This record gives sequence, C-alpha cells and structure tokens, in this order.
Amino acid sequence: MQALRTAATGMAAQQMNVEVISNNIANMNTVGFKKQRAEFQDLLYQTLEQAGAQSSDQGTIVPTGVQIGAGVKAGSVYRISTQGALTATGNQFDLAINGRGYFQVLTPTGDNAYTRAGNFAVNDQGQLVTQDGYLIQPAISIPQTATNVTVSQSGQVQVTQPGSPTPTVVGQLELASFMNEGGLSAQGSNLFKETGASGPPVIGTPGLQGLGTLTQGYTEASNVDPVTEITALIVAQRAYEMNSKVISTADNMLGVANQAKA
Repeated sequence: MQALRTAATGMAAQQMNVEVISNNIANMNTVGFKKQRAEFQDLLYQTLEQAGAQSSDQGTIVPTGVQIGAGVKAGSVYRISTQGALTATGNQFDLAINGRGYFQVLTPTGDNAYTRAGNFAVNDQGQLVTQDGYLIQPAISIPQTATNVTVSQSGQVQVTQPGSPTPTVVGQLELASFMNEGGLSAQGSNLFKETGASGPPVIGTPGLQGLGTLTQGYTEASNVDPVTEITALIVAQRAYEMNSKVISTADNMLGVANQAKA
C-alpha cells in the first residue's frame, strides 16, 4: 500500500525538522549563532489520469485528472541571518557587528573562514585571536605595554601607552560580505567558509559599502527565539504523530484485506 511509504517519508521529514529545531535550541547561548529552518518539497506524483486528456470522441477533456502523491523530501535547511541582540561583556577585545558582515579568520590550514562571533582575546604574542586561537585578519597586534585599547565603529584599532597621551593606531579591522549568506558552509566553532553558492567575499571597511559597524565591549547574541522554537517543535511532533497514525491505519486496512474470505 502506497500510504505506508508516503507516511514513512513524512515521519523522516519531521524527524529532520526536529533535529534542526533541537540544534537551534542547543545554541541559544552561542555567540553569533544564526538559527536554521528546514524546508520540504513534495515527491513525484503517480498520474492515473492526465488533466486535459480527451475523454470522449466529441472532444471533451478531463478538467482535473487524477494524481497521487508519493510523499515529501527535504528541500533545504536554510540559515536566517537576522541580527542578534548586542550583549555587554566589559571585555575590551569583544566586538559585535551591528549590521551586515563577517569577521575574517585565518585557520591553521591557511584558509580564510568567516564568523559573526566577536568574543576575541589576545595570544602570547599580543595578536587578536578567536577563542580557538585563530588569527583575525587583517592581523592586529597589541603592544604588551598598552594600557588601553580602543576600537572605533569603523574598525580602527588604537592603543594608549605609558608616557604618551596620544593614542597610536595599530591596525584596521575589515569585514567580509557575501551576495548569498545562506550559501556559506558551516564548519563548526562559529566559523563559515565560502562556497560557489555564497559567491566570493567582498571586503570592506565597517560602516561603508553597506557593511555594519563595530561595537566594542559587546558580543552579538544568538538570534534564536525560544518561544518560536518550542512552538515549531510542538507542530513537528504533532505532524510526526499524524504520519505515524497513517501507518497504523494503513496497516489495519491491510490486515482487514488479508483476512477477507472469498
């Protein structure tokens, strides 16, 4: 019976939906995390009677036809890049992007990666790095003698040193933007890499070319809304249960057919 296979595809689809929702909920407190949504598509149809086919010698045609669907499949899991709330941290090396753009990160393999997580620190050489120790690009080095570090909204990094009342510029942060942010490939550890779908990065100064500005002493919180996720979880659970009920009903119908006597 086709209903068994159709309902099975529905259960598999809702299982994936729950997995996506659970990942969103698990990352509610992950800095810079962007929630995801699963989208689904219907499968091929079995055409028993083609719409528009001639139904008589007088030229009358079938108005609607008969098509039976075969279920559902995953179409995509897309990322929603809405702005997360800015959270004050008090750490002078923490930076939040208010608007569009990604920080550039140099990975140990020599490749560039991109992140919205601005919870930065300095390593033993005074270089600005991520929580995993990956260098921020362009490289920023903070002198050991610096008593204060200031990052402007446009990404200019200045330090104040003993005996000098005038701040010194030690670097300029830049942001990367993409034509299709949803096409970026998530690598874990809050990092993304470009793909053919995302397009190449466009590098620019914060506040220019449509890029967001930087806010020092803040990080961007996850954009996950717990109320929305719990509601979506309930809907997915009910859909799973309904597909399970279809399988039970189809099984009962098959049982009745098997017990029928000629």
